[in-house]
Amino acid sequence: MNVPARRKILFSEAGYKLELYPMDIRQLRYFATIVESGSLSKASRQLYIAQPALSQQLSKLESEVGKPLLNRSSRGVAPTENGLALYHHARFMLRQLDQALSIARKESGALQGMVSIGLPATTVSALGLPLVRRIRERYPNILINVVEGMSGHLGQMMRMGQLDLAVLFSGDVAPDVTVEPLLEEELFVMLPRHSALVPARRTSLTIAEAAALPLILPTGSHGLRRRITAEFERRSLVARIVAEIDSLSLLMTCVYDGMAATIKPMAAIYLERERGREWRALSISDAQMSRRNYLYSLPPQRLSPAAAAVRAEVRQTALELIESGGWTGVEPIAAALAAAGVAA
Repeated sequence: MNVPARRKILFSEAGYKLELYPMDIRQLRYFATIVESGSLSKASRQLYIAQPALSQQLSKLESEVGKPLLNRSSRGVAPTENGLALYHHARFMLRQLDQALSIARKESGALQGMVSIGLPATTVSALGLPLVRRIRERYPNILINVVEGMSGHLGQMMRMGQLDLAVLFSGDVAPDVTVEPLLEEELFVMLPRHSALVPARRTSLTIAEAAALPLILPTGSHGLRRRITAEFERRSLVARIVAEIDSLSLLMTCVYDGMAATIKPMAAIYLERERGREWRALSISDAQMSRRNYLYSLPPQRLSPAAAAVRAEVRQTALELIESGGWTGVEPIAAALAAAGVAA
């Protein structure tokens, strides 16, 4: 049966009505970009399409669906409940299409496809290069896409289906995904080697001494800041915060410049050492200051074979770095050891 373009097709199956629309992939890409950018003007710039033309495509899509997909305001656009549902399915379909095209363009037989993984800045410092190198050596046909960002932003991307994998610092960031504990990072008071804030003979501080130092920490939206603040409040301590900086590179540069100290996991100084900067990492003697890392992945039915392979390599790379001393101040969690086939 020939169906005129843009006509809704209705089917009835076991009492349920299924509605199919002849919307095209281009419309879904446009819609996904609008949702992700939060603005029609931003989306039009990203897509290199005039805004009136983009608005017309959006209107056609809403007409086909029969419901509003976006709430519009002076601050931009946000998906309606129906729009959010369409976005999640559209993002999944687009990723599957990209995966299929990638496979079709490459040689058969080898594991292949694109895998997106989100890593916070400190995790990138320790894990980034070894992981990318390992994937390139073992799976040359996998295109790995590493996204560096704050854990809150990466969590949002994971919830929206924009990432296959992510390392995050909370176990309840995103529903309907697979979450497994990966490792535990100890937190240290970080100072440049030449700092006079703490006597050179000291190798540790009490938590009260740490709170008394001038500190530069991330903002309150950052999970690490909330972890540190909770530990201080538990002991009725008030930290001397002199600046709040979410950029790891700028924060560490300000600390190295002598403005203050900070509290970070050991991975924060790895890239700093490559710049020739020398640091002191002082443990906190009377408090269990640590941060747990969780490995997130899409649910099994949506996880590609390539993404499953990269997930296994994340576990194995982290464990090997810890065992070799390449990632210090870190302990693997028993669940991660078991998943990697290593006895605890």
